Amino acid sequence: MGRFFEYSQIQIADIMDLKTLCETYSPYNHRERMNAIFRDFDRVLITSSFGATSATFLHLLHKTRPEHPVYFIDTKYHFTETIKYKHELEKMLKLDIRAVAPKSNENAYTQMDYTWSYEPDACCYVNKVLPVEALTASHDVWVSGMIGASETRRNQPLFQMKGGILRFYPLIDMTEEEAHYYRIAYDLPEHPLESEGYSSIGCTHCTKPGASRSGRWAGFNKTECGLHL
Repeated sequence: MGRFFEYSQIQIADIMDLKTLCETYSPYNHRERMNAIFRDFDRVLITSSFGATSATFLHLLHKTRPEHPVYFIDTKYHFTETIKYKHELEKMLKLDIRAVAPKSNENAYTQMDYTWSYEPDACCYVNKVLPVEALTASHDVWVSGMIGASETRRNQPLFQMKGGILRFYPLIDMTEEEAHYYRIAYDLPEHPLESEGYSSIGCTHCTKPGASRSGRWAGFNKTECGLHL
């Protein structure tokens, strides 16, 4: 159990009261939220996709807990530009990046089967969701840099319980424009594909140029990979 429940003024009866957690963290600015999560919880899981807005989230981590591990889900379908961007941010922000990957046989099946072309939910489940499940068992809270890039995301609370672990979205009330200006203010590099019209960047087969989330899973009634929404 994290320090939040041992030392906070919040009563034990509120341990699973997500509303109380949201009300406690909502007044904080984004950097204060990052500081608070490490203050209040012991076992914190940080993941990043190294997509278009990841530099903002990772810079905030750099300012609060730079030595903390950052897990990168290596689906084996990432753009070469994303891998280069990951290396650039790793060096600039002195990040401790650790890769987590799907099982090789399951990943190979999705490659041979072209699973993403007809059942993208299943492809995401095998290559993104399952690899993270082993990590969540050893952590108390999972922190994601997801921002409010869509109506669905903007309606997301700061905290929620999903998949047996507490989820925390410290930047969920940040717009794409705000993330963009943050990156400029701190002279952070942009993802190389942004200049080619990509606003949201995931796996090669399921990402096209487009504003906000419109370039993801084109042709499918799908805008999220299932990790968080």
